[in-house]
Amino acid sequence: MRPNGRTSLYGDLTMTGALTHLGAQGEANMVDVGGKDETTRTAIAEGFVSMQPETLKTILAGNAKKGDVLGTARIAGIMAAKKTHELIPLCHPLLLTKVSVDIEPDHALPGLKVTALARVTGKTGVEMEALTAASVACLTIYDMAKAVDRAMIISAIRLVEKTGGKSGDYKAGL
Repeated sequence: MRPNGRTSLYGDLTMTGALTHLGAQGEANMVDVGGKDETTRTAIAEGFVSMQPETLKTILAGNAKKGDVLGTARIAGIMAAKKTHELIPLCHPLLLTKVSVDIEPDHALPGLKVTALARVTGKTGVEMEALTAASVACLTIYDMAKAVDRAMIISAIRLVEKTGGKSGDYKAGL
């Protein structure tokens, strides 16, 4: 069973069209968004960090040797969203209007659930920014707590929801 409750990695996969970053001969290219309308676009992504119960207690108590794990992971995720175009080839630089990273304990896991939101008013979506924020926040949690638990597992990073744009809205199934 995956942390998000799904049993299949591709259980809710639906194809939505051709790959947009490939030219006629299969070469990589950046999509031309010049003719698109500016709309408000929002994306929400999530990820999980599973860990030993004692590691979770240490993080929540604020007793990690490197400092405030949750605060640092939150800032790292926000910073990463702003740098997505520098990390992921062919992503457009965006003037993000909102980025938030929420981190909640999940005692049943045990571990932490990271939820990232990115918003822009522009000509292209913010899915990659939300996914990058969630990923880097999870990586930062691992980095800051690895001294006490190297067996932590980062998993189930996925797009949960997106709104706006020509392709319409998307909401992930459970």
